[in-house]
Amino acid sequence: MRISLKPFCDIASQRAPRKLSPVGEHEAGLTLIEMLIVLVIIAVVAGLITANVINRPDEARATTTKSSISSIEGALKMYRLDNGDYPSTDQGLKALVEKPTIPPVPANWAQGGYLSAPPLDAWGKPYEYKSEGGSFTIRSLGKDAKPGGEGVNADIEGKG
Repeated sequence: MRISLKPFCDIASQRAPRKLSPVGEHEAGLTLIEMLIVLVIIAVVAGLITANVINRPDEARATTTKSSISSIEGALKMYRLDNGDYPSTDQGLKALVEKPTIPPVPANWAQGGYLSAPPLDAWGKPYEYKSEGGSFTIRSLGKDAKPGGEGVNADIEGKG
């Protein structure tokens, strides 16, 4: 088998130049009207998408808050496994971040804590926490930060 290498310029010169077919006067491209129609269609579609997406951020925040409550519940259960009970209402969720100094002081608090930062709901507000001895309740008051409500203003609650 024999392989011969030719310089690039030799190969390029052997190809016949392409001939462009002539374009008619009415086929030269898009007219201004056609471009405007395309832009209007794009604007209408973008408007419909934007209208549907604008109401979604608060729904996403509610979903994020539900997920956060589940994570906090897991941290509280780990705290209970280590210390025999949940943090008291006075100690609050801060007991998951820093070792409590308010009685009952936990004997086996995990080095580094159970959460990296004090938990806030998706609207940036602290959760309400109540401990009833062997159980607890975590609650976010929703977007409006008031008890009750409907939709994104509804309270989001977790129990354990």
